[in-house]
Order: sequence, then C-alpha cells, then structure tokens
Amino acid sequence: MSATTHASNELPDNPLRQLTLDQLRQRTSEKWRRYDPDVLPLWVAEMDVRLAEPIAKAVTDAIAAGDTGYPSGTGYAEAVSAFAAERWHWTDLEPDRVRTVPDIMLGVVEMLKAVTGPGDAIVVNSPVYPPFHLFPVFNDRRVIEAPLGADQRIDFAALAAAFELALGRGGRAAYLLCHPHNPTGTVHTRSELERVARLAADYGVRVVADEAHAPLVAPGTRFVPYLTVAGGEAGLALTSAAKAWNLPGLRGAVAMAGTGARADLARMPEKMSVSISHLGSIAHTAAFREGGPWLDALLAGLDENRRLLADLLADRLPDVRYRPEPGTYLAWLDCRALGLGDDPAAVFLEKGRVAVNSGLPFGTGGAGHVRLNYATSPEILAEAVDRMAAAL
Repeated sequence: MSATTHASNELPDNPLRQLTLDQLRQRTSEKWRRYDPDVLPLWVAEMDVRLAEPIAKAVTDAIAAGDTGYPSGTGYAEAVSAFAAERWHWTDLEPDRVRTVPDIMLGVVEMLKAVTGPGDAIVVNSPVYPPFHLFPVFNDRRVIEAPLGADQRIDFAALAAAFELALGRGGRAAYLLCHPHNPTGTVHTRSELERVARLAADYGVRVVADEAHAPLVAPGTRFVPYLTVAGGEAGLALTSAAKAWNLPGLRGAVAMAGTGARADLARMPEKMSVSISHLGSIAHTAAFREGGPWLDALLAGLDENRRLLADLLADRLPDVRYRPEPGTYLAWLDCRALGLGDDPAAVFLEKGRVAVNSGLPFGTGGAGHVRLNYATSPEILAEAVDRMAAAL
C-alpha cells in the first residue's frame, strides 16, 4: 500500500464532524483565545479537527523516546517528493532540490533574498495573504500590486504592468505567486502558470511560488506545481503540511528549486534548514507519508462545507457574493452590497459575535470583503451564517 492511499475504498470519518463547540473552546491556540468565549472564530487558518492518527503517533512516540533534539536527515524532503509524485504526478523532484525551512514565510523571505536585493521590488496579486505585503517590506523590498481580475484569476495585463514598474528603476524583481491563491481559493491552471513563466522570462523576473495550500485542492481539480510547467525551471517554491493537516503549532516547511535554480537554493543559509523543529519535521513527514486517507476524508468534508456555505449564504445573506473555489478552506466574501462600509468584519464581530478576517489587510480589492474559514463543523458554520445575518 502506498503512503497516500487507503487499504479499502472507505474513507475515515469526516474530521470536521468529530469535535463539539465545547471541546473546541478548551483549546488554547490563537484561534480560540483571541476573542471572547461567546464569539464563533472563523478567521485564522486553523481547522477544527483532531490530529490525524499517524501524525499523533509519530509525535507521541518521539516524545516517549525523548527524541526531542536537533533535526537530522532528509526524511521530510523524501516524504514530500513521494507525495508530489503520487498526488501531483511530479516524479523528478530530486533531494538536492529540496531544503527544509522553519516555516513557509521564513522560507519565502530567504528565497526572495536569494534572487533580489535591498530596494528591489516584489510583485504580488492582491487581494492576497497579508504577510505577502509585510514580510518583503521587513527585508527592505518594495511591494508592487498586480490586482487579480474580476474573475479572481491572474490579470496578465496588470501583471505585465507591475513587472514594468518593478524594473523601471533598474535592479532585480521577483513575483511572489500564491498558488492556490489565498484568500480566493483560485487554483491556477497549467496554461496560466506557463504564461506566468513566459512573462517572467521576458522581463527577467524571478518567480517564488507559495504552495502552502496545495494538498488541499478539492477532488476533481488538478493542482499543477509551478516548478513542473514549461519555463518553471528557473522558479523556486515552498510547501508544507501545516495547512492541510492542521500543524501550524508544529512548524515546518520545505523550499524547492526548479532544475535551473539549484544554485539559488544552495545560497540559502544552512541555519535555515537546521532551524526547523525536530518534532515539526517528524509531524510533517508523517503527514505526507501516512496522512493520505485522513486528508481524503478531510477534502470530502471541505467539499460538503463549501456547498453548504454557498447554500446558507444564498438563503440567509443573498446580497453577499461568494464564488466557491477549490483551492483551500477559506471563503472570500464580497459584502459590499450590505452597506457595512470598508470593514464588514468589524460589524459581524460586534453585532453578530462572529470573527472573520477583515479584507483590508489583503490589499487592493479587500475593502468591503471578509475571509471566512469554513474548516469547521456544519453546525458551527450554519450558526455563524445565522449570526452574521442577524447582525444586519
């Protein structure tokens, strides 16, 4: 039996239906401690699930053995390569093109430092995950937006214009690609990614792809790793088990290089690789090697919740525009027709006691929007939408 398949045709129970609200409120993570106890938290990217059994066993076995020292070996990289081959048909990800990093965004920063210098520009597709705006600035890079189109997909005219602006004063530039896109859930197609690669090559812009949500792509939609497309050889990418198996508290990620970017990866400081948590590495390795059946059950549950959310909004908040996309468990809701101003999340929190992310930190296109995390039980999701409707 392979690492990512199950011995029978039956999936494990839906992980999103295994915990009650009372049980969840016992948690001490940020999701459950940021707001007052009467608030339903559907904001930060934590899922309301138990830890997958193979991951829990790997971590508790390590703790029982006192195996809590410094990280070692290539097990995490090998597990990612095997998962990528089976799930994404990526069969040539050699170990020398993979390095561990403490987490995705720290890895992103190191990749951007490898291909740009202080004062250079980083292009992002807004609205986008807020750290895309913040982390480059912390490292003396400029952020230039190339807003998504009205269809929530890459607007290539805007991207070309951003590349022009990025290189207008000389220097180098990089394109930080969110794939799948957070917050919209859009999954870029092979043809779109190949067009990205051609445009980047034409302008001399380096591509760094954050593929944190890649394992979460819904059944029936193909995820294409950026480094596998024609022209992607010069690219860099990062992925992790943190989002798909709910491991943000056990940090870890891998940085990967296209076949023509090995030298860029090699310039990453060795300290980055050895700074990954040993327990985090154990957890992420177990997820990619043995967490396939649990992940399949989760994906089925998320698909149900995606449809449920669309139905609930159509019934209770019909003026909210929601385009269900298959790339993650985050919903991007256009609330501008509700007349709640630029920050409807503040109203939903104050009057509905539901915490969702404000769209404002996501950049251009975020005003009047909220991001909602539907990786919870159907009951909590329904209660949240009811409260949001009552807030009006």
